[in-house]
Amino acid sequence: MVSPTALLTSPLRVALRNPIATGPLLVSILYYSDKLEKILPPAVFAIVKSAGFVHALRVFLAISIIRKLSNRLSTYVLNHGKSAARIVKSQELALITGGASGIGELMAREFASKGVRVVILDLQPPKTPLPSTIAYYTCNVTKSSELASVASKIRATYGHPTILINNAGVTGDVLPILTADEKAIRNLFEVNTISHFLTVKEFLPAMVKQNHGHVVTIGSLSSYVTCAGMVDYACSKNSAVAFHEGLRQELRARYKAPNVRTTLITPSWIRTPMIAPLLAEPSFRDPVLEPEVVSNAIVDQVLSGNSGHIILPKSMNILSCIRGWPSWIQESIRNTTGQMLAMAETADRSKW
Repeated sequence: MVSPTALLTSPLRVALRNPIATGPLLVSILYYSDKLEKILPPAVFAIVKSAGFVHALRVFLAISIIRKLSNRLSTYVLNHGKSAARIVKSQELALITGGASGIGELMAREFASKGVRVVILDLQPPKTPLPSTIAYYTCNVTKSSELASVASKIRATYGHPTILINNAGVTGDVLPILTADEKAIRNLFEVNTISHFLTVKEFLPAMVKQNHGHVVTIGSLSSYVTCAGMVDYACSKNSAVAFHEGLRQELRARYKAPNVRTTLITPSWIRTPMIAPLLAEPSFRDPVLEPEVVSNAIVDQVLSGNSGHIILPKSMNILSCIRGWPSWIQESIRNTTGQMLAMAETADRSKW
């Protein structure tokens, strides 16, 4: 038997997200209570008809409407007041850095399955055969001369990329600042931030000229929550977020290319070999994303023709505004994450 609480919480969860559900529910309670009384158990009807429940539903309706309007306004602003860009999948060419494995490979295969041609750049070739619609080039994206050489081959063979996904990224040992290796720190920034400048220099001019394209920047929730043991990584991802924001402004103000879309994705922990040491700790209870969830979100966003900012999981959206919170809350969150990472401080670089 379903409890009264379960009957109530299910529509309330929907109400918080969708005014289309909340509005009719509120109207039914206010104007058709006699009919509701016939179909609901007496205990449930008594709760539904109470002044407190009705007031709460009004609040939920207002919140859900505001959320919908806010989301639409965000989409409007992110797209420079333009409608969604027209996407003809067979005419798009997606270039994915770090695309030979992990999330990059998942994205490549998903784009290809949807009819988009794909080129991947990576230091190591894929371990499994690729479909004919995906091309692979060996390339170190932190070397401008190497990138330029490969880019010329891509343009000669496939044309100009219309989708650029800066997916290549590295992490490092969970180490404090004083013991972090200088070479590793420099490599973090070269891959996680500087490579974005180099790839955009190569491929953005054609997008601007055509006023069509999409640049995706992979950030991290550590862009908002920096804690002990991962300062170098968090700094590099903070830089990537700033790059994304600045690129958007330059496309609008300098290049007058409003139809070149931009997307920032800031995911939390993703289930990859890199976080195996953390997952092995019994006290680790943070939500962990499956790689397919991240891949699907990026591909869907690009093919929607809209710019966006995706935070995964969605329940972590609130962390993007953490720097505006009182210091005691900010520090509590950082301290908790830092203590958890300290458990993996001895993990070696091959696992992170």
